Amino acid sequence: MTGGADAGAVADRGAVVVCRGVSKVYRQDAVAVQALTDIDLDIPRLDLVCLSGPSGSGKSTLLNLIGGLDRPTRGEITVAGRRVDRMEKGELADLRLRHIGFVFQAYNLIPVLSAIENVEFVMQLQGVPAAERTRKAREILTEVGLEGLEHRRPGELSGGQQQRVAVARAIVSEPALVLADEPTANLDSKTAENLMQLLVHMNAEHGVTFVFSTHDRLVMDFSRRLIKLRDGRIVADERRG
Repeated sequence: MTGGADAGAVADRGAVVVCRGVSKVYRQDAVAVQALTDIDLDIPRLDLVCLSGPSGSGKSTLLNLIGGLDRPTRGEITVAGRRVDRMEKGELADLRLRHIGFVFQAYNLIPVLSAIENVEFVMQLQGVPAAERTRKAREILTEVGLEGLEHRRPGELSGGQQQRVAVARAIVSEPALVLADEPTANLDSKTAENLMQLLVHMNAEHGVTFVFSTHDRLVMDFSRRLIKLRDGRIVADERRG
């Protein structure tokens, strides 16, 4: 494994995410842009965390680094006990497949697949037998309120229903962590509130750790911890009950 014998070491075994001295610099037209600077962060298991801040604050960059979708310029990132910053592409893909769920503002459902097929897709990649993945997909779709809509394709579902399919797909394999980038951005206020109530339920009932990146005050209000970023630095970290 890349990184040697200590690649699985974790700074705090009670944390699903640990960041130490994480910085990220982008190059734009030969100009260095400092997106994140010296981020230190621990996210315990079962937490419900919101990363907030204005555009350009670094919240989406931090979410992408935690999810292994990008690499830090400097620093250490541990997710589910494994050093993400030392992993090669294949290792990162396996980590995302087995330990991290994603919920995107654009839903990212496969348009030619039905709701149940979209939920089954990750389990299929994981090698879960067909009968088991169909059973689990049906159960989770019922839990998110989509019973009877299992065979509709994304284009036949409302935005809120599509986002529920995305949530079901993200948590069906019981990942250690779910990352949600602006999960309510394309939803009306009532649908957004229903979605957040669902995510809080999933956190409690399935033991999933959630990290949101958002501008939305509603998402902040539902989160138990609010981490504020400005100019690539954490400027506040508030526990809210």
